[in-house]
Amino acid sequence: MNKYELVLIVSAKIEDDERAAAVEKAKEIITRFGGVVTEVEDGGKKRLAYEIQKMREGFYYFIQFDAPAACPAEVEKRVRILDNVIRYLCVRKDA
Repeated sequence: MNKYELVLIVSAKIEDDERAAAVEKAKEIITRFGGVVTEVEDGGKKRLAYEIQKMREGFYYFIQFDAPAACPAEVEKRVRILDNVIRYLCVRKDA
């Protein structure tokens, strides 16, 4: 099992419960493909470096998880199509 971190930028134009649902959906995707979520950090609302889909701000979430090597590719495939996620990045954390 390797350690990974998934960063999600969720739209700032939606309600709190919809943002929480987007994060929960990402966590479900991770567990579906054999990952174990170890920590979820709410980075809060931040200004984006450049405008994305006519939005200047987004809510950042950092999800740490342990998973087999094939899991991140599957997670990225599924997170890409989530409605309220405007950007994502999945990286392997070094020991």
